Amino acid sequence: MEALDRATLALVIDHTLLTPEATSADVVALCAEADELAVGAVCVSPNWVSLAYKNTRIPIASVVGFPSGSHLPGIKAAEAAQAVSDGASEIDMVANLGWIASGNWSNLENEVAAVRRAIGANVVLKVILETGLWSSEQIIAACKHSVLGGADYVKTSTGFHKAGGASLEAVRTMRIAVGADIGVKASGGIRTTADALAMIEAGASRIGASASRVILSGLK
Repeated sequence: MEALDRATLALVIDHTLLTPEATSADVVALCAEADELAVGAVCVSPNWVSLAYKNTRIPIASVVGFPSGSHLPGIKAAEAAQAVSDGASEIDMVANLGWIASGNWSNLENEVAAVRRAIGANVVLKVILETGLWSSEQIIAACKHSVLGGADYVKTSTGFHKAGGASLEAVRTMRIAVGADIGVKASGGIRTTADALAMIEAGASRIGASASRVILSGLK
């Protein structure tokens, strides 16, 4: 991998605030920091999309079915459509983890497809798999069926599950599963420049992080 400069690394970061106690002032501050750092996207909870959209020139991402993934597909689709209406151009949906655990791949594929239909073809769709829970075989299958459902990216983690966040092994497995044309987002526990660069070296094309300033401070 060629050495990345600060500006290039910034463009692959989704600058993220998903803590449930976040306030409007926190969201406005996040947007100001996103503009200063020139990151690739701002990721906020659905209730903050419209506020974020008004306070930054950076693309807005929002989460759907967060953090458990246990919401009904129709609810996820409606939540995604509302986020897009409010200004989001990227959606990070949590997959139904029970379907991954049981190998119910048709249901997984169908719920991704339901969200895709709700948001249209031009909105970026990322599917969160909580990869810390699964074997390599399960990760590969979940990735493949997410893509068949219409995912543009597969994503490691919410950052809220006890199974943990992104791992290099999971990112490598995901990249092998989806090939070169689908994105891989590493998220959860990425807090340093070294963490981010290692994830990119392993195959990540996007990084989800709240510690964006610290991550970028390690590069000129």
